[in-house]
Amino acid sequence: MADPTRPLPNLVPQPDGSWTGRTVLTPTALKTRGLFTMPPSKVVPVIVVPGIMGSNLRAAKDARNPPNQDLKRGEAVWHAPNGLMEGIYAARTWKGRDPIARQNLLNGKALEVDDAGGIFLPLEARNHGLLEKEVRNRHWGEIHWASYGNLLYGLHIGLNHTFEMSPLDNVRVLCRHWKEVMACEPARWGVRSIDGITEKELEKHAGYYFPVYACGYNWLESCEDSAARLRKRIEETIKFWTDSKRECSKVILVTHSMGGLVARACAKQIPDRILGVVHGVMPALGAPAAYRRIACGTESWSPSNGSVDNTKAEFIADILGERPELTMPVMATAPGPLQLLPNHLYPGPWLHVCMLSRVNNKDVARDVVHLPAGDPYDLYRDMESWYRLVDPALVDPAGHFRNGTRGARNAVLDAIDRAERFHRHTLDTYYHPHTHAFYGADPAHKSFGAVRWAARVPASGSVFTESNLRQARMSGYRKPVGRRVTVEGKTELDFVPARQDIGGDGTVPQQSGAGPRGKVRQLFEMRGLDHQEAFNDEAALLLTQHLVVKLVQELP
Repeated sequence: MADPTRPLPNLVPQPDGSWTGRTVLTPTALKTRGLFTMPPSKVVPVIVVPGIMGSNLRAAKDARNPPNQDLKRGEAVWHAPNGLMEGIYAARTWKGRDPIARQNLLNGKALEVDDAGGIFLPLEARNHGLLEKEVRNRHWGEIHWASYGNLLYGLHIGLNHTFEMSPLDNVRVLCRHWKEVMACEPARWGVRSIDGITEKELEKHAGYYFPVYACGYNWLESCEDSAARLRKRIEETIKFWTDSKRECSKVILVTHSMGGLVARACAKQIPDRILGVVHGVMPALGAPAAYRRIACGTESWSPSNGSVDNTKAEFIADILGERPELTMPVMATAPGPLQLLPNHLYPGPWLHVCMLSRVNNKDVARDVVHLPAGDPYDLYRDMESWYRLVDPALVDPAGHFRNGTRGARNAVLDAIDRAERFHRHTLDTYYHPHTHAFYGADPAHKSFGAVRWAARVPASGSVFTESNLRQARMSGYRKPVGRRVTVEGKTELDFVPARQDIGGDGTVPQQSGAGPRGKVRQLFEMRGLDHQEAFNDEAALLLTQHLVVKLVQELP
């Protein structure tokens, strides 16, 4: 039997191609030997790109950015909560912030990525020689731990531990987690069958070192700006390893939600620097939930949720804002959130005006107006109709645009223009040639495939047509959510947004998740995925590791 060993901290690469490690002297009575693990000299960095609100933000330290009106330079402004107690505290804090405070705090032009986010490595991390200092240097502190910690840590351990020696007979065997990947039923990944991993493929995989990095971004700014930041991170990472005399020329990107749009824009610029991409729950065509949250406030309830999840949804609504006067000052002039709206490729119409009538003691719904009639960006630029996305009167409570020459309305139009250019010209239908993607298509995780403004037909017997409903005028907002509308100058109707209507992952509807179909190597239609928790799902993590092995086979 082999002598007992204890793992020592991971080796650090040196510019001359060597590795160095640090340890401490131990008493002579301690007979356990320290063990350094020598990584391969061929390196394929893996970079995790998070979704919207998954990057930590602070008031910009860089004096080239305008100051944040409510914070000192470098002060944290957005760290999504980790755990229940942080969530309760964050909900109470944000619920107490009025529209002016929200606009001041979340002014994208005055913010930058904060690398000081919480990192909560499991106790077993030391058994693998993994220390917080090492992963902070790989930018793990830039992104939300509760959403991505399992992914970051799981990839680090899984990808870099392929084979081990059996302690019984000193024979090489597969590590347990790779046995789990290979044994995973394809049905968990939404396919009937799949080209499984072979031991020969794992042998090739084991010849590479996979340092795992994160790349946060300012999600209030355009995905095009975020793609430039990701490109810089890729180039700096490759340069670090080549300067250390390692063989490194390409990275693998693993993305969540909006991070997929950022990665696609980056990959279009430097496809040869990217070995492949794994997209998770990407809103490839946009999501009507973005319209719902800007125009109406954040939903605090879903028919798919149990009582616990609906309580969480209430906390999220408190943080993000449950009324339009809280969401519009942040999102209406921010290109990033606007780039999540249904784009020109989303199947329409997806916005409806619905009238409810009582027939034989049952509600009968009739969609009367169907939008957008053509270009969705014309719908977003319309700030006059009662069903408008943006109400100019709610955009600028803090007066950021009051002294400008163009005003709040033009700031909205500029942001919408940037969103349109990004989708029509920067992205369009582009995907890196070596792309795999998975998405949620679960009937039990209702999402907004469409948004419906619904009102009940009054007893007066008025007739409602597409013409008079489109020409109706908004007379005010109703609480807790909805709009009061006057039809033909006499009939008052209360319109409220209907609940989620189609399967998906709770945020991205299945028709948007399926957007990459026919444009990527493999597309996996999965059940049971929750949008924000997608990479905390065991099947999703196993699939990601499976796909990394397949991507490595592309290397010569």
